[in-house]
Amino acid sequence: MAHGDKSARSTFLSMEDDVIYWTEPRPLEKGRTVLMRRSPDGSIQEMTPPGFDIRSKVHEYGGLSFAISEGIIYFVNAKDQKIYKQSNQPEPLTEAGTRFAEPVPTKNALICVAEKGNQNFLALVNKKSGSWTPLHVGHDFYGGIALSPDQKKLAWITWDHPQMPWDGTELWKADFDGIKVTNVEKVAGGPQEAIFQPRWSPTGALFFVSDRSGWWNFYRENEPIFPLEAEFGSPLWGLGLSLWDFTGNGEEILAAYQEGGVGKIGILDKSLIPLNLGGTDYSQIVCKDGNAVFLQGSYLEPRKVMLMDLKTQSAKRIDKPSPIEIEKGFFSPCEPLTFPTSHGEKAFGYFYPPRNKNFKAPPESLPPLIVMSHGGPTASADPVFNLRIQYWTSRGFAVLDVNYGGSTGYGRAYREKLKGKWGIVDVEDCSQGALYLASIGKVDPQKMVIRGGSAGGYTTLAALAFTKTFVAGASYYGVADLELLAKDTHKFESRYLDSLIGPYPASKALYDERSPLYHADKITCPVIFFQGGADKVVPPNQAEVMYNALKARKIKTELILYPEEEHGFRSAANQADCLKREQQFYLEVFEGM
Repeated sequence: MAHGDKSARSTFLSMEDDVIYWTEPRPLEKGRTVLMRRSPDGSIQEMTPPGFDIRSKVHEYGGLSFAISEGIIYFVNAKDQKIYKQSNQPEPLTEAGTRFAEPVPTKNALICVAEKGNQNFLALVNKKSGSWTPLHVGHDFYGGIALSPDQKKLAWITWDHPQMPWDGTELWKADFDGIKVTNVEKVAGGPQEAIFQPRWSPTGALFFVSDRSGWWNFYRENEPIFPLEAEFGSPLWGLGLSLWDFTGNGEEILAAYQEGGVGKIGILDKSLIPLNLGGTDYSQIVCKDGNAVFLQGSYLEPRKVMLMDLKTQSAKRIDKPSPIEIEKGFFSPCEPLTFPTSHGEKAFGYFYPPRNKNFKAPPESLPPLIVMSHGGPTASADPVFNLRIQYWTSRGFAVLDVNYGGSTGYGRAYREKLKGKWGIVDVEDCSQGALYLASIGKVDPQKMVIRGGSAGGYTTLAALAFTKTFVAGASYYGVADLELLAKDTHKFESRYLDSLIGPYPASKALYDERSPLYHADKITCPVIFFQGGADKVVPPNQAEVMYNALKARKIKTELILYPEEEHGFRSAANQADCLKREQQFYLEVFEGM
């Protein structure tokens, strides 16, 4: 149920022979993703012809969907999920019927995470013929493919139901002869340890990130490296996420990490040296031949592709800046917020006050508040410039983007606060965050609304059903009936609710108790629903049943269905339409108060 978190982003990076590649989403082209190529002379070229869309649907969320090998592009096309080979024009390499993600090139093949029917496995795809053979089978899910520099060893991550990859995974290594794996050996992991991004060092040692200490930290052959209360890993919502890489200087590492809810980047060897590059969010790190490329975002700027000279540590932007700029008089600064919540605990978020130089609020008035509940729920709100947030603040709303208990970036214990308590802790934290801002005079307590997508849509509906904090809400492809979700969702998340609620059907009473649909009579305020007709993660019936339940009680409600959209709207036209409709909905609610 993730949406918008860093693991599922469509921007991935690669380097080969001083040529840099990255994927770039195109909302104005119905959300398709294209591959960009930057030559050593600095010129940039779009490599993906019209009609192609680089996107894998493995686990429904996909992830890394291309690889570069000897100048040839291999990519997964969204429509048919075939791997295409492109030296000039793309030509299909594999046949339809099998999905692929996270391709790792060898001399003659691509090692991929594959999905055929209800089976997931590692596959070896021949670069010339496109024929493939299973490389390793036997687990429900695979990811984190790591090939040693000499291509003689392979490592990967697996996990099995009912675990999610941030709960418990296993790390494996094996000998690899280019055709098959032998001497397969479990290295680390278990039901209470989540492994993230294994990688072989230039010296042949296996490094990985593990949260066995309570924080995602580095290990070299199971020995800890520089323990720190910081997160060097992230939930595997999307495959192929790269938060670190070897610089090429022995076993020195360039790593992105989160500390205190803020993203940082640093050089890690025997100690950690933070780099001050001006960002608050870093990801997708790739190092090669003395250079590094990565994504960098900040409070002031959206994510951009950066190129850094590892020797001088000087960095510059290499992708084209967005044509959209916000004047300072319309820009709302991000204010990190820690606030008290239930049982003496604390939660986190980012507060954005309203800002519009052309308007001044009446004396002694307070702004309405929009509370944003992120998806996942094992994801996070990021401290990065967000045009949607600026849309609201420039129109007179204050915004609180909440990292409720269960969010990533604050250690395993904080992440596990939601275990068995989804619909309780997240709802309390969103409600308490709003009430806290009202108590300190930042917002109007009579005009507080809540919105969220996917799992955040569930939190939105639950907050409206089980609290009286908010006067309206907007659910984007949100969950209304937990039992229905347990019965009708894709394989990757089909057992997710075991940990968030309890095993189904043994815990059916809890499912009913936490489902907003069964408590629709407690929702007395207006709700607007936005839903994709092709959504396989949270199917349209979730929005429809809730909409009908409210409509039957004559509660002000709307349902806007976009037939072609999947989970998370990709079309710019639809994204804009949502914001306009949602704003109009709130204004009508406020006018009727």
